[in-house]
Amino acid sequence: MTKPRIAETADGIQDVDQTVLYDRMMRRLRDRNWMETALLLKLGLSSGSALEVGPGPGYLGLEWLAKTKYTHLAGLEISPAMIRLARKNAGDYGLTDRVRYVQGDAAALPFSADEFDVVFSNGSLHEWEHPWVILNEIWRVLKPGGGYCISDLRRDMRMPVKIFLRIMTRPRAMRRGLTSSINAAYTPDEIGDMIQNTPLRHGRVEANAIGVVLQGRKPK
Repeated sequence: MTKPRIAETADGIQDVDQTVLYDRMMRRLRDRNWMETALLLKLGLSSGSALEVGPGPGYLGLEWLAKTKYTHLAGLEISPAMIRLARKNAGDYGLTDRVRYVQGDAAALPFSADEFDVVFSNGSLHEWEHPWVILNEIWRVLKPGGGYCISDLRRDMRMPVKIFLRIMTRPRAMRRGLTSSINAAYTPDEIGDMIQNTPLRHGRVEANAIGVVLQGRKPK
């Protein structure tokens, strides 16, 4: 039986030392090609202006920019410390002219309606205090015909998978955070129920051994 969900902080990672450790962990995932970039491209989310909700140190969005042409990205992040890291990383990528990071709460996205061709988020859903509110906001800022992809861990992953993820997590200091994130994550069925009263109710919920992906398009 799947254990009840244990909510995690909705404030992101604010501690500077923790953000540095998180940056090291995400850079390692990038270097091993374990980011969700290939999934975004496979889904046809490869052009125009994009919004990333909860970019952290920015690697997913920066990899997306590096692998696409004539694209621009806005990153909405609640943690100022993460924004500083993301801006530094954007400079290292040489992409500062194509990306901007904005501090704010995803429950009230500081963007206009129908502004983005693409909206994506990875590893952030389990931190959203009122996820249906943010899903409604994502729909609002997405252009007609635009696509979205929201991916995260799944709480009901099998124990051998949890053990594998824990062993592979570096630095070791991030393993406790991995456990709390898994405990706060949603199951595929919970996400399916969550979207029923949102405009994303016709989206596809797909699960793999590690996580869940919610994806779809806003009708033209």
